[in-house]
Amino acid sequence: MASATPTLNGASTRFSLAAALLAAGMAAPSTAFAQDGIAAQVDAWYGRAQRSAPGDWGIAIADQQGRTIWARRSDEMFIPASTVKLFTTGFARTVLGGDARRETRVIGAGRLEPATGTWLGAWALELNGDPSLGRRDGRGPSLDELAYQLAVAGVRRLEGPLHLVEQDGREAHALWPEAWATRHRGRLFAPLVGPLTFHENVVSLTVRPGARSGARAVLVAASPAGLERLVRVEARTVQGRRSRLSLRQDGRGGWVVAGTIGTRVRSRSFAATAYDPRAVLEASWTGALARAGIDWDRSAAPALAGLETRSALVLARVASPTLDSLATDVNRRSHNLGAELLLQWAAGRDRPAEQLAAHVRTVAGPGAAVHLVDGSGLSADDRVAPATFIAYLANVGSAAGRDFSQLLPANGTGTLRKLRTGLPEQGVVRAKTGTLANVSSVVGYLGRPDGVLLISLFYNGRRPARARTEQWRLFRILGADGVAVPEAFADPVTDLGGADPVTGAEPAAEPADAPPEPHPGD
Repeated sequence: MASATPTLNGASTRFSLAAALLAAGMAAPSTAFAQDGIAAQVDAWYGRAQRSAPGDWGIAIADQQGRTIWARRSDEMFIPASTVKLFTTGFARTVLGGDARRETRVIGAGRLEPATGTWLGAWALELNGDPSLGRRDGRGPSLDELAYQLAVAGVRRLEGPLHLVEQDGREAHALWPEAWATRHRGRLFAPLVGPLTFHENVVSLTVRPGARSGARAVLVAASPAGLERLVRVEARTVQGRRSRLSLRQDGRGGWVVAGTIGTRVRSRSFAATAYDPRAVLEASWTGALARAGIDWDRSAAPALAGLETRSALVLARVASPTLDSLATDVNRRSHNLGAELLLQWAAGRDRPAEQLAAHVRTVAGPGAAVHLVDGSGLSADDRVAPATFIAYLANVGSAAGRDFSQLLPANGTGTLRKLRTGLPEQGVVRAKTGTLANVSSVVGYLGRPDGVLLISLFYNGRRPARARTEQWRLFRILGADGVAVPEAFADPVTDLGGADPVTGAEPAAEPADAPPEPHPGD
């Protein structure tokens, strides 16, 4: 938690920008940002915000060059929560480029027997951590596409167990990030992370009552396709409207639905993190092959020996949307898994959070106050100063592209959906939010006729919901006559968003105290 001792004897820091620039030998800007109007508005707002949400506030507001207009404890370090994703997407875009794509492939060493369509030799699924593979809303690449490509190439039969590898030949896996608190384990916003990512490492299913009292409940939907192979329904139908259902792991990669469901209940749905992503993927791969007309004999002798990933034949391949699309989706939904996978893609798995912090210092300056342990901001051990975000926003264009702001959600969309009113148009604000049990933060851009404001608002305390309300209030005050933050994309970014297939609602929220799931971090 940030220190409780305010800077400057508790006074808010208000700079005379003109005087500061003259002292530095620079000309004062001609925009209204050099006047006291904004500072007076923020002064009045801050007095109210302190009363509404007592706690530790860190604030920095600057012009688009990063020159401070108003600040409060801006050099102290606060818990940033999901605003860390802003750094992560900037880092990935800097390293990889906005047009980069992540591939998933079927590779092999051997030959196709034309007479039978049997692949003779080793084969494997190469997984590289594409967060959109088998995505729950169906907008990413799929296993069905891979199976179809095999069928078109003449493959009618595969033999041997499933091997999952990465591009460097290592076994593909998904693990629990050490930086994440164990209390989050099993929550939908905190699935296992790694190259073995499919269907966002989350599953969902729906059951309805049986035909009569005493009958077994019926599984009517399961996602991803093939999950039904891993679900056992033991629940029984009873008279009435009441249901007492539970979903538990069976210890073999699958689930058991137990309890009772009333005859007058339409249906009940469950969602859970995949505790064994390999089992889920294998069940789905089985179904995809069957739909493509390909037999799979898993009992045949293993044939992985001699399969070198770099020299293997590519039997089928699919690619993710562009990195810009993935990054936009990560920020819009505040998707923790996606953020961690983008960080691993850009930095590898050798101390990626340290590389991310180094990137921030490269962009914001060597003295930037930043300590990061993950790429999503789900860890309460992350620390960043509000002024560091301002310096980053002012300079990230030289590293990640001048259109970086467009990777952030606009007011009224994504995690800024509650800011849909009180501003002249959509796009006046482009920002990233962050929420944890005692954290509410917002960092981003606000467009005005006289230029773009950079805003960094941090609250660490016991009233994060009230703090968020006050943060939105400030954006409405400063953006009352706002204009859209300038757009610079040559081509529109593909929208991977959409209503959540489990709840039917727009993706929301962050962790522990901010349901509904599935996606934390807002």
